[in-house]
Amino acid sequence: MMRTRVKICGISRPEDGEEAARLGVDAIGLVFYEKSPRNVSLLQARQICDALPGFVTVVSLFMNPETDQVNRVLEACPIDLIQFHGKESADFCESFSRPYIKALGMAGTGDLEQVTEEYSQARSLLLDSHATGAAGGTGHTFDWESIPEDLRQNIILAGGLNPGNVAEAIRKVRPYAVDLSSGVESSAGIKDAALMAQLMNEVKRIDCEQL
Repeated sequence: MMRTRVKICGISRPEDGEEAARLGVDAIGLVFYEKSPRNVSLLQARQICDALPGFVTVVSLFMNPETDQVNRVLEACPIDLIQFHGKESADFCESFSRPYIKALGMAGTGDLEQVTEEYSQARSLLLDSHATGAAGGTGHTFDWESIPEDLRQNIILAGGLNPGNVAEAIRKVRPYAVDLSSGVESSAGIKDAALMAQLMNEVKRIDCEQL
């Protein structure tokens, strides 16, 4: 049993990024999608990145972006991974010569094995509860049993996770990583330090139980 990695997405303030890092989060997500309440400007993103210590992965999230938008972000901020959350093709995702994650909405995805093959160059697939190509952050879970057994330990599990259900999710799926946003917030884009601490304690607890 590997340690479950944790990503907290939708960080919009430097102090939230700092606290997440202090608690042992592996990665933070910066949202570059104007319709999202967690959208950040390039200035905000740079301030958050500057506040982070070493060994915290910075992920930039896009949804159906123009090529120029992605390039502007990559030039302005020290981004480690790109996360594509819309209907981007595999060719588009690979065109930036940067490691990427492809998010898939489990409502209507279809043959997950086939989609996995299509995005075979992705570092990871992130499975969320929304419809294919739609925005995430719904706060709802999906049927974890629908994830094929042979994919479970390679995926990032998202969608409606919070400190109250993350242990059950890890116990049932045993994913490579979990990704939370609204589940550790006091309001959209504002992370709650107590909820983040509770999350990390739950992940560590369930990981220890499964050793």
